[in-house]
Amino acid sequence: MAMRSLILATAFLATAATAQVPGLSAADRDYGARAHPQLLQQFGGAYAGPQADYVRRVGQRIAVQSGLASRPADYTVTLLNANLDNAFAIPGGYVYVTRQLVALMNDEAELAFVLGHEIGHVAARHAAKREQRTVISGVLAGLAGAITGSDIVGNLANAGATLYTRGYSREQEREADSLGIRYLARAGYDPAASADILGSLGAQTSLSARLAGRQGGEGPSWLSTHPATAERVARARKLAAAVPAAQRATGREAFLNAIDGMAYDDDAAQGIVEGRRFRHPQLGLAFEAPPGFSLQNSPEAVIGASRDGSQFQFGGGSAEGGDIAGYSARVWQGIGGQPAPLRPTRINGIEAGISTVRANTRQGPVDAVLAVYRFGPGQFYHVLGLAPAGQARVFDPLIGSVRRLAPGEAGQVRSRRVAVVKVAAGDSIASLAARMAYGDDRVARFTVLNGLPAGARLRVGDRVKLIVWR
Repeated sequence: MAMRSLILATAFLATAATAQVPGLSAADRDYGARAHPQLLQQFGGAYAGPQADYVRRVGQRIAVQSGLASRPADYTVTLLNANLDNAFAIPGGYVYVTRQLVALMNDEAELAFVLGHEIGHVAARHAAKREQRTVISGVLAGLAGAITGSDIVGNLANAGATLYTRGYSREQEREADSLGIRYLARAGYDPAASADILGSLGAQTSLSARLAGRQGGEGPSWLSTHPATAERVARARKLAAAVPAAQRATGREAFLNAIDGMAYDDDAAQGIVEGRRFRHPQLGLAFEAPPGFSLQNSPEAVIGASRDGSQFQFGGGSAEGGDIAGYSARVWQGIGGQPAPLRPTRINGIEAGISTVRANTRQGPVDAVLAVYRFGPGQFYHVLGLAPAGQARVFDPLIGSVRRLAPGEAGQVRSRRVAVVKVAAGDSIASLAARMAYGDDRVARFTVLNGLPAGARLRVGDRVKLIVWR
């Protein structure tokens, strides 16, 4: 949570642009150049360092296979500093992948396929051909999506969206898979990597859903718009086996060398989620979600959700010359509501104000609660929650937990990173999983991270990935 905006996330909607294949038109380049800085802001900025350089080289190598442009330098390939599993490309030669998704991969060929698949969508002009629609994934969307009879509820969902992603048809996904596999073979990679990463992504989505107590995946993610069904994985495996390939390189060693030490999960600069706790060492604040809520951090906000549909967002930023009443009014207006009566209070020594609104919806009334905190001159943070009518008290523990970090506490906030290690004599999946920087489901986390099937056996000298504390 970088806290750059006043209200919630300002989502960027990538509109279709006219593409010419082969070649990148002037219109494509102009479109991409204008969209690029907005996408960087939306996804936490570009990740810097040797990992970013490596991803750029691989992305440019696979991108030239599309024929959109013949020079690698014509493609801008960016490793995004985001803890979401996501990848996409837009007209103009701009290609993106998040560090979280890269960490799930196990070799260079898998990385090349994901990037090639996204480039395939652009090369095939899928965005221009499909019906324009958006799949909005953000705070409150789970409940609000079912109760669209209220402008306030609908706008709450939209205001909390951290990303806008658009889905493709099943036929378009198949075509992009085919193109990605073709690009792999042309670049000298093993086409079988396509099925491997699709299988890993499906396993990761299932694991994330189970850890959060849901039946569906945590959005927004690559698989939310690119579902890796068993049929799709089998099709990719069949296509890969039939594609002639002079070389079938995987680039596993180069890949593992490159990602060793890369940040994983939350970046300390955006705050750290540990269970139900959130702490932001740079902003000097902390809070704890109520029991039953899971947290998802993003560059713009922290989202919390419970199984019964109650959801909240923690966000904020600078508002020079303002006060709590003015800030509260702007939040309500920003989500389509009228300013609600404000109850001034102090929470953990912080000046605060709380207001509530009841909205009538097609499925009954719901309560929205807004708590605003003044951390300093022109610096405000807020909790915005939505719950079924009469149940807004579920947010009371959360509202009461917002506080400043104690002296010295910021230095105790830890972040995670990828560590590549060699399997030693006596090591097992259980013993290596015990080193993962998590308190739950370590074995499942380890096997999914490394693309290992249940009951797999490790060989001495093999290299595997761990997620460890920095």
